[in-house]
Amino acid sequence: MTLLAVGSIAFDDLETPAGIREHLLGGSATYFSLSASNFCPIQLVAVVGEDFGSAEEAVYLDHSINLDGVIRQPGNCFHWKGRYGTDLNEAHTIQTNLNVFADFVPKLPNHYRNSPYLFLGNIDPGLQLEVVNQMAVHPKWIALDTMNFWIDGSRSALEKTLKKIDILLINEAETKSLAKESNVLKAARTVASMGPGTVVVKRGEFGSLLVTRDICIPVPAIPMENVVDPTGAGDTFAGGFLGFLASQGNLEEASLRRAMLAGTVMASFTIENFGIEKIASVQKRDIQERLNHFSQILGLSGL
Repeated sequence: MTLLAVGSIAFDDLETPAGIREHLLGGSATYFSLSASNFCPIQLVAVVGEDFGSAEEAVYLDHSINLDGVIRQPGNCFHWKGRYGTDLNEAHTIQTNLNVFADFVPKLPNHYRNSPYLFLGNIDPGLQLEVVNQMAVHPKWIALDTMNFWIDGSRSALEKTLKKIDILLINEAETKSLAKESNVLKAARTVASMGPGTVVVKRGEFGSLLVTRDICIPVPAIPMENVVDPTGAGDTFAGGFLGFLASQGNLEEASLRRAMLAGTVMASFTIENFGIEKIASVQKRDIQERLNHFSQILGLSGL
């Protein structure tokens, strides 16, 4: 089943203890769609500039990602420059240039408006709600990502949008901030009561936590010896998690548990190399092998 994704396409300059890379294709929509495309067809909505060429376009097309919703504008793509020190859980932003992304207003092509599943990437919550209103048929589920910038500066709009969605993916600090609670489980349950019903808390090297009114599913991160670049790991997790859910067609507990494993595995590939270098080249057999191995570590049967 097709998953419609709205988010950013960017170029990143990265510095980590493993080295320096410049002008890497990135952005939340890129990491998300490359990950999710291993499980279901993807329709993408984003904006790019004149510096987005045929080589970049080929990355998406090679993964059968539909780009009919990607608009081109005069100027350059969103650009982020960041540095990681020895603590790879914390990114230090050196420079951010929104460029064409500053005026991004998502507009869905007509043939996107019947998509059964919708993911709203980290953009203004008012724009997220506008996307929901553009859908011809209400999706079977809607998932959303946000961050503290919107929680602190656009809380009213965000709370309105949360009432329209089914799944929220945010990190631990954002969960506590949104709920105004210090305990992560209590905070997640409070946020779930705001509308989403299902909250997935991304906890970096400590894994992730899925919470609903009735269930709590903690999943550890996969222990990795070679961590090169954590950029996009959260978006890759979201892609694996939601892509797998879309492939299952339901939100039953068994599907949610397996989707958490899928998201965790996809994120583990991303951090093994700079930018999208690993996630863009990973094969489905590699994914299945790591899923099976991770399931065995957890004492579960394979996916």
